[in-house]
Amino acid sequence: MPIVKKTARIEWFPISFFSLVMGLTGFTIALQKLETILRIPIHFSQYVLFSTIGLFVIFCVMYALKILFYSHAVKKEFNNPVSMNFFSTFSISLLLLSAALLTSSPSMKSFARYMWITGFVLHFLLMLKIISIWFHNDKFEVHHMNPAWFLTPVGNILVPIAGVYFSSHEFCWFFLSVGLMLWFVLLVIFFNRIIFHSPLPEHLLPTFFILLAPPAVTFISLVGLIGSITIISKIFYYFSLFLAILLVTQIKIFYKIKFSLAWWAYSFPTTALTIASIIMFEKSQIIAFKFISYFFITIVCAIILMLSLRTLSAMFKKRICLPPESQHPLTQHSQL
Repeated sequence: MPIVKKTARIEWFPISFFSLVMGLTGFTIALQKLETILRIPIHFSQYVLFSTIGLFVIFCVMYALKILFYSHAVKKEFNNPVSMNFFSTFSISLLLLSAALLTSSPSMKSFARYMWITGFVLHFLLMLKIISIWFHNDKFEVHHMNPAWFLTPVGNILVPIAGVYFSSHEFCWFFLSVGLMLWFVLLVIFFNRIIFHSPLPEHLLPTFFILLAPPAVTFISLVGLIGSITIISKIFYYFSLFLAILLVTQIKIFYKIKFSLAWWAYSFPTTALTIASIIMFEKSQIIAFKFISYFFITIVCAIILMLSLRTLSAMFKKRICLPPESQHPLTQHSQL
């Protein structure tokens, strides 16, 4: 079994690694929007996009090896009430990449269509499985609830972004409706958990930023489906903006957290709000949203650069993909 020995660290390769793809793809789409509005001739977003696709392929190969040689580790990861929710990051990555490829060549748009179909089918099946587990698993306790549970509804809300180009609006409204209802229910449960029960463990604190994603993505999907900004879509945008302000007031808490892969939870939600802000300016032409967009894209650039450097450093120091019994803070890989 020489192959297994060489790839032993793959046993601890977490599904949450696909959150890197989510963050980088969101960053790509934000850059695409900005380049279109500012009419920038140099499309830096294309370099980021194809680099992200390369990274996605590498992660797919590595997780496929984990499934092939360490299926027991995959089952254990899926049965974990925290890491189970991060299996959605794979299908969400497909949906985001399909949206990012829409501005590419006609041949890439065709490829984007297949990615979108694969993404929504996988996410729908995964959603049914996860909800079934929620219904029938008697081992869940309230302290298991954390913002990572919002990934399931976020995937549904993302379907219309590229879906409006590939399918009927009614089909997209179905997924948006399902995602919204799930988000509403989980949001109430989460506030009950965070107010009346024990606080989140330190390594899960960065997942607070996931709260920004559902309302921001809902705004983006609604504008795509309706074609303009409505009163309802504004409510979702402003609620996401309020949550961002709220999280900024908690900056001291996040500043003290030791680095781990969990920090990538900062990326995609922030890029989602950035894209929503750019769309607000694009549709309303209100100058305030132009400066808000510039502010958020600057923050996102800093976040992506910092996370990339810290992750690369951790990889070179072999502090990622370690067994759970290790005491290093980066080993909580299954609980991004």
